[in-house]
Amino acid sequence: MTHHVYKSLELTGSSTESSDDAIKTAIERASRTVRGIKWFEVTDQRGHVENGKIAHWQVSLKIWFTLEE
Repeated sequence: MTHHVYKSLELTGSSTESSDDAIKTAIERASRTVRGIKWFEVTDQRGHVENGKIAHWQVSLKIWFTLEE
């Protein structure tokens, strides 16, 4: 039986498109240097408004990755 041990990191991604895109941006960027990302949890979400419209989404999240043997 394999026992998994995870480590977590906190990230904040941003996007002019959507909150989903901000999440994807954060995870894709982290995956360039962090191996074994398995889970994520959105911890906060906010936006910047300009001229009555959403200009930027910003999403904070925690990611969990497995520690290597």
